[in-house]
Amino acid sequence: MKQSKPKVRRIDPLEPLKMEIAAELGLLEQIHSDGWHSLSAKEAGKIGGLMTQRRRRNE
Repeated sequence: MKQSKPKVRRIDPLEPLKMEIAAELGLLEQIHSDGWHSLSAKEAGKIGGLMTQRRRRNE
């Protein structure tokens, strides 16, 4: 019998910021119910763009 390795979930240090922006855009409910993959490219890009703006502003 082959033992499977336990899955190690990497913790993204930007996850709190990503969730905060998703909540501001009103996408949090969709993410919780259907997952991140359910977002359109436009929605995901909006989150990524806002994350980049905030990170640059805080540097």
